[in-house]
Amino acid sequence: MKNMPEIKVGIVAVSRDCFPMTLSESRRKAVVAAYKEKYGDIYECPVVVESEVHMQKALADVNANDCDALVVYLGNFGPESSETLLAKYFNGPVMFVAAAEETGKDLVGGRGDAYCGMLNASYNLKLRNVRAYIPEYPVGTADEVADMICEFLPIARAIVGLNNLKIISFGPRPQDFLACNAPIKQLYNLGVEIEENSELDLFEAFNKHAGDERIPAVVKSMEEELGEGNKKPEILSKLAQYEVTLLDWVEAHKGSRKFVAIAGKCWPAFQTQFGFVPCYVNSRLTAMGIPVSCEVDIYGALSEFIGTVISQDAVTLLDINNTVPADIYEEDIKGKYSYTQKDTFMGFHCGNTPACKLSFCNMKYQMIMARTLPEEVTQGTLEGDILPGDITFFRLQSTADAKLRAYVAQGEVLPVATRSFGGIGIFAIPEMGRFYRHVLVEKNYPHHGAVAFGHFGKTLYEVFKYVGVDAEEINFNQPKGMLYKTENPFA
Repeated sequence: MKNMPEIKVGIVAVSRDCFPMTLSESRRKAVVAAYKEKYGDIYECPVVVESEVHMQKALADVNANDCDALVVYLGNFGPESSETLLAKYFNGPVMFVAAAEETGKDLVGGRGDAYCGMLNASYNLKLRNVRAYIPEYPVGTADEVADMICEFLPIARAIVGLNNLKIISFGPRPQDFLACNAPIKQLYNLGVEIEENSELDLFEAFNKHAGDERIPAVVKSMEEELGEGNKKPEILSKLAQYEVTLLDWVEAHKGSRKFVAIAGKCWPAFQTQFGFVPCYVNSRLTAMGIPVSCEVDIYGALSEFIGTVISQDAVTLLDINNTVPADIYEEDIKGKYSYTQKDTFMGFHCGNTPACKLSFCNMKYQMIMARTLPEEVTQGTLEGDILPGDITFFRLQSTADAKLRAYVAQGEVLPVATRSFGGIGIFAIPEMGRFYRHVLVEKNYPHHGAVAFGHFGKTLYEVFKYVGVDAEEINFNQPKGMLYKTENPFA
């Protein structure tokens, strides 16, 4: 996949001047050795930070060696001011971890007290308003710290990605889609740039790509991907023209940014003017690593991008759409899986889910749009049941009054036929019924949710904390017996 940050992580050991510097240095070397054996390369800064002068030398060193993310390692108690200044001045995501004591045979000269030092480090970070990632239990042996650094990498990818992201949108939201409201203030707070364009701008660019010499090769790629599902071959050249248009727009408009996501218009005038629906092209770009959200859902595109860089895989954006009928539940779910009917729902969108995430796929027309428009202008949607397996449903959203809010819920797509249309799957999330009422409805979330294919809740939760979402505003599907604030205890 392209459009993806590559992270070079560096580690800097810190030492309080009343502790042996050699203790931090030797423990750092042990962490580096453990990490390289288990996970690969990491840059080992040779400077141990004991003072502000050391901090400046270490900062210059990691910058000179092109580190994108930094591990501040408390090999002993650590200098709380210098170590937090290092985090403040480093231009990238930072993690703080600390060394556990190795043996009861060396608790005099070999005791580092980093367990204590982590408390002062966290306090000083807060005083300076410096954001850093601190693992759930941030003190460990060399092997354990190596594992923590590995868990930090997808978080770092997300932060670096957001700081270098531009979201390109086309057109205002369709009428009655105020649910996709997108106050841009929080985008800037997140480090994200936004470029808003008219549909006319895109239509002009599309028309200028008529007869582009690259179109036949894109058509061939589409034919190979669709295989027997190529039910609308007559529309492929137009879709290929649109794909080339979007890719050229991305290259011409990313400007100073390294990464791009798109929030596209797809109705009501799109079909009649372009002569097709963009769903399949949206799916193809998303599979390339350039997420494209439907219905100008800017925070949907943002969420998809975060999911892409964390999972390093294709994602999708779906409506939290409809209930699972009782007969399907009784025939195919009850007794086979440990879910109630209210734990299940169908996630659907017209056809933007990449082919690689579908059990089967067919190029068709968009049935909902075709109810009011000629069928020939609604062609271009990719239909099929979504692949069964683990998923994470999530969204990062700015409220109408510009406050950041997020939700994360892990579950799975069940291997149950949907008997329906579009890109669709039967989803199961534990306690979904309560989550639906007391998070999605109560917190005024829109009907679109991003889907990552795998369980990434732990990482997403940490990313949302890192970017400034208040912990009380990161919602999840609470287990039975854990009441939501708005849940009636007598219900």
